[in-house]
Amino acid sequence: MPMNKNDKGYIDLIIPILASTLFIVIFIVSAFFPIKKIDENALVSIIPTLIATPSPTLSATPTIIPTTTPTTSATVKATRAPTPVPIINNVPPGAGYSRQSVKTDSGTFTISLIAADIGSTRVIVDTASTSDCSSNCPALSLSDYVSRNGGFAGVNGTYFCPKDYSTCVGKENSFDLLVMNKDKYYFNSGNNVYSTNPAVIFGSGYIRFVSAASQWGRDTGVNGVIMNYPLLVFNGNISFGGDGDPKKGSKGSRSFVASRGNTVYIGVVHSATVAESAIALKALGMDNAMNLDNGGSTALWYGGYKVGPGRAIPNAIIFTK
Repeated sequence: MPMNKNDKGYIDLIIPILASTLFIVIFIVSAFFPIKKIDENALVSIIPTLIATPSPTLSATPTIIPTTTPTTSATVKATRAPTPVPIINNVPPGAGYSRQSVKTDSGTFTISLIAADIGSTRVIVDTASTSDCSSNCPALSLSDYVSRNGGFAGVNGTYFCPKDYSTCVGKENSFDLLVMNKDKYYFNSGNNVYSTNPAVIFGSGYIRFVSAASQWGRDTGVNGVIMNYPLLVFNGNISFGGDGDPKKGSKGSRSFVASRGNTVYIGVVHSATVAESAIALKALGMDNAMNLDNGGSTALWYGGYKVGPGRAIPNAIIFTK
């Protein structure tokens, strides 16, 4: 609809009023709320900062890193099972290998031992040398002795002079105790005629312990003879209670040969003095037992090493069929 002259007059009147009102409002606002001028240089410096600063949300995302494997590996080490302690059993095996704890009045001792029926087992003493030897003598590992005789078990033999001992220079791997090997040769026969050291004789179907080797001649009709000391148990009684020797009085692995009825035993009493090994073997019910070499020479074999292997040795006791 076309505007009439009156309407146009009203509009011309309103516009100046509105303009005046707007000016007054702007003046009041600027008086009470002054607008700060933004420095162009400051604005320019803000812009690159905003552009260069990465979003904190993006950099914070690697929250997966703490859940790595160190916790798992530490847990595995902490929960590793300790070596099981053998159950207490004061009854020796009738055949084969056993590792058991034996309770005595002097404490509990772990014993590794091998049993065989003397009626069906041939017990021999094997030597690395074929005759008497006083210096730079041959020596073999226990496993070599067992394998070359087709044996199923073995233990280290007599005391000897190890080649790595400074006191054994000129006497390397020699031994001076009486031994009859599988070839019926008697080692060190002349200097043991009156010996008071004990000995064990392995016959066909029997085993005999003597308190002094002088009680035994030079019979070659047996399978083997070995001398060592001390005698631990004799006729069911403890025969050694200590002699003041610090080596015998220290804790260690103590090899032995023993018998109970018609069963022959070879083995090792662990972490014991020689006197304590006598107590442990008596508690195990042995009739007779003799100490063998120990320390770094200690070795016991039954389908593999049960103790050792230890150093190379000049002689050993072997179970064969």
